[in-house]
Amino acid sequence: MLSNQIINQSFAEIMGKRFGDYANLVILSRAIPDARDGLKPVQRRILYAMYQEGNTHDKPYRKSAKTVGYVMGTYHPHGDSAIYETMVRMAQWWKMRQVLIQGHGNFGSLDADPPAAMRYTESRLSALANELLRDIEKDTVIFIPNYDNSAQQPAVLPSRFPNLLVNGATGIAVGFATDIPTHNLGEVIDAAIAQMKNPNLSLDELMKHVKGPDFPTGGIVQGVSGIRKAFETGRGQFIIRAKTHMEEPKGGKVKKIVISEIPYEVVKSKLVAQIDELVMDRKIEGAMAVRDETGRKEAEMNKVRIVVDIRKEADEQAILNYLYKNTDLQIYYNYNMNVIHEGTIRQMGLKALLGAYIDHQKEVVTNRCNYDLERKSKRKHIVEGLIRAKSILREIVDTIMDSEDRSDAKKNIMEKYGFTDEQADAILSIQLASLTRLDIVKLEKELSTLAKEIEELEAILASEKKLIQVITSELNEIKKKYAEERLTEIQGEIEEIKIDIAMQINAEDCIVTLTNEGYIKRTSPRSFKSVGGTLETCGVKEGDKVRYFVETNTSHTALFFTQDGKYFATLVNAFPDDKWKDIGSALVNVIPLEKNQRIVGFTIVENFKQPLFVYHVSKNGLIKKTALSEYETNRSSALVAAKLKSEDDEFVHVFVTGEAGGILGATRDGMGIRFPQGEVSPTGRASSGVKAITLAPDDAVVTMLPIEEEDSRAFTLLTAEGVVKRTAIAAIPLQGRAGKGVQLIRKRKNHPHQLAAVFIDETVYAWTAQNEWTLVDTSLVNVNEQGGIGRHLVEGGVKSVVFETVLPTEEAKEEPAKGSGEGESASVQPKSTAAPVTLFDLEPGEEKE
Repeated sequence: MLSNQIINQSFAEIMGKRFGDYANLVILSRAIPDARDGLKPVQRRILYAMYQEGNTHDKPYRKSAKTVGYVMGTYHPHGDSAIYETMVRMAQWWKMRQVLIQGHGNFGSLDADPPAAMRYTESRLSALANELLRDIEKDTVIFIPNYDNSAQQPAVLPSRFPNLLVNGATGIAVGFATDIPTHNLGEVIDAAIAQMKNPNLSLDELMKHVKGPDFPTGGIVQGVSGIRKAFETGRGQFIIRAKTHMEEPKGGKVKKIVISEIPYEVVKSKLVAQIDELVMDRKIEGAMAVRDETGRKEAEMNKVRIVVDIRKEADEQAILNYLYKNTDLQIYYNYNMNVIHEGTIRQMGLKALLGAYIDHQKEVVTNRCNYDLERKSKRKHIVEGLIRAKSILREIVDTIMDSEDRSDAKKNIMEKYGFTDEQADAILSIQLASLTRLDIVKLEKELSTLAKEIEELEAILASEKKLIQVITSELNEIKKKYAEERLTEIQGEIEEIKIDIAMQINAEDCIVTLTNEGYIKRTSPRSFKSVGGTLETCGVKEGDKVRYFVETNTSHTALFFTQDGKYFATLVNAFPDDKWKDIGSALVNVIPLEKNQRIVGFTIVENFKQPLFVYHVSKNGLIKKTALSEYETNRSSALVAAKLKSEDDEFVHVFVTGEAGGILGATRDGMGIRFPQGEVSPTGRASSGVKAITLAPDDAVVTMLPIEEEDSRAFTLLTAEGVVKRTAIAAIPLQGRAGKGVQLIRKRKNHPHQLAAVFIDETVYAWTAQNEWTLVDTSLVNVNEQGGIGRHLVEGGVKSVVFETVLPTEEAKEEPAKGSGEGESASVQPKSTAAPVTLFDLEPGEEKE
């Protein structure tokens, strides 16, 4: 009958309570294992049902469908597929370190093949699974009602070995997950015994027994510190690496990398497909083919055989390193030891898990001893009655014959001879054929045995030490019978994988261009030459110009430096491969550039071991010099390239050059300085540098450029008014670092010059007041003295400028200039709303709109 009662409660409270109930049910009754027996409810129900039906290792296999039906109908009404999937997992050797179910038929494979339907497969409990259930009939554990109160099921199994650590567990609940790897049975038992004998044992002493995970698929584990952290806190990380060896067939033209053991829970077919894709895409130079040669021989040994054919001259270790980095040949595994303990979910370390198991075993053995003691005491009492009855047997027989029925006989025996109710029942059950002298001897022997057993049980129950001895003896018995050699090799800390770039890609010559607006592309020399090989034929957006042009190789590394002291490193091979006429891709699609970051330097490096240095020049007049080798990295995210001393400072230029030669710098107010590069001492990557020039108030550095020791070239100044002045580099006096410098262009009292750009060999376009680009033709201006006046070339003044690279000539290729054209000054950003927005430097003295 429906209730008409109205409950006033908010929807949020109702949903919160209902979801809390659901979450608690999922955590406690489905996904997270119990710390005592290491089983989830469905696993426990399957094992108990099979044990109850006599489907044990010493009996014939039984249809899996029959077991699934019995489990579903009696204990677990949640669908046959969930039950069968759990059964299958407990029978798969590559999932369980010690299988709990023996399967007969197709139970899946390492290639993630599905098992046959339950009607086709057969199963039974393994011998070790029997040890989980042993003595369950002796009231060792608590029984609870099943889902419809029609039967009783165990709340936990007796578990004569630490199954949770041996077979591990994986599960996802609401708000919680658990990932416990498998461990070696013998090692875990040794650790449990050691902790029982000395509860104050340290973690390091425990780890002498349990060295780390032991996976059924073997492999190599690295990261002892992560394992120790997991054993201490319940959470930690390590890596699992495949086990490999080399084979070199005699007379063959290839070598073979043979993979014999793969990481835990890696799908073999997926791993082979990953390697095959890399080989087919020619990502691994030297690798020719990959095959799965796993046969019956390997299957019988629970091994695999995956063969990677490589060229005889190839570096197998470099290829392996690349495979470790880019395939499941090496994976990370995270300990997350969440378990159910004392009715709640807890994250427990090794010592705590062993403690929970030991406490459980003490309770199980105590309950078993109490059970045995009660029954043996009852039997002893009965045997004593039978022995006494033998001595007065004739009188008892006469008494029985004089009685009316069994109940009257029982009453007469108890009243006349003083027997108890149990003894009288036993006497009345004696058969005539057993009333011989021999039976009395048996009874006396049995009485003696029972007395000793009772005494022993009472001693165990009275002494913690003897209780531990019993548990230890039983654990050692399990170890002796079932323990196996360790399969997984434990190594030290996680090895840093150094990848040889030449092994990653098919090295090809190419041309890289980067425009002022930040469009980058990689082009083949054939595409470049097919359309004339000129900048005029290069595909760019309207008004954009090619800022950098570099002839390089796909195996080289590109470095991008930003105004805030960060840098990005990426392989040239990662750039989009486009035709010379294509625009290319926005740089933000190649590197994770933030909105407020601008590129102030770009270079491509063939070898980081070259004796070159990276120079950072800041707006406030600082210069920093750091060895190129310090910028080598495998990371693609932003890294620290240099530090700024003040918040109002930023880097205006970054270039790469050698240690010989000089530095030419210019400021916004028209001051210039030239000093030897040796004046700047090398410092670390995360440093700020030293003063390059002493600035007047409100002045700022426009740029600094690398020059030759004896440089015969001229440099060009372009002012905001459109004045162009050319001066010989040699005309600037050589002085020490940190000086005030000299005047580069004649000062004016009214409207003093403000430098917009300083350059040597590059082509410059000015964005004028008429909102159009105009070429700054430096050939119209003569070279004059330092401090002289220039010539007005750009009508209406210069709002911003962009630089266009000059293609290298054959002579330039033979004798590359300073910086090899790869670290030249970044161009200046246009400010007009009509001008294209770029990623590069702002115009000195101007602010962003």
